[in-house]
Amino acid sequence: MAGETTIILGIDPGLRATGFGLIEISGNRPVYIASGTIRTSKDDLATRLGTIFNGLRELIERYQPTVSAIEKVFVNVNPASTLLLGQARGAAITALVSAAVPVHEYTALQLKQAVTGHGHATKEQVQLMVQRLLTLPGLPPSDAADALACAICHHHGGALRAAVAGAGTGLPAGMRLRRGRLS
Repeated sequence: MAGETTIILGIDPGLRATGFGLIEISGNRPVYIASGTIRTSKDDLATRLGTIFNGLRELIERYQPTVSAIEKVFVNVNPASTLLLGQARGAAITALVSAAVPVHEYTALQLKQAVTGHGHATKEQVQLMVQRLLTLPGLPPSDAADALACAICHHHGGALRAAVAGAGTGLPAGMRLRRGRLS
């Protein structure tokens, strides 16, 4: 709908540091609103998860995002680390769902592909492209850059989903969707 503004909250979940980034979409261009990191202390796990939950609820209340995008958990070499990351991600998703903010999930590969054009880009390349895409005066910190990349990825994917939904019959002739990517 013309003139409609969307605010996307991107989240890069982590138990020590959860990155967040907010962009506004008015028309087709993403505009930077805010970004940062929710840091937890070395308290017990429940307190740390509560810090993530409460921090995101404060952001949601302040910025009123229309939709959210969060990075999916990857399987780490260390199962204990993967489990802890999953719990941090769960606290973030719970904060979003409890505030009725729709949640969309993306893999690290999808985020890097959407922002840099290369699914195996380095963290520095993601930071640089986020800076350029949002015309930021400096490089955003890594966690915030990843969260902003989530929001940008959703914006790019949202346009594609809308085009596909509007077409009624699906994808353009000769194109198909494989593992979340057009081919």
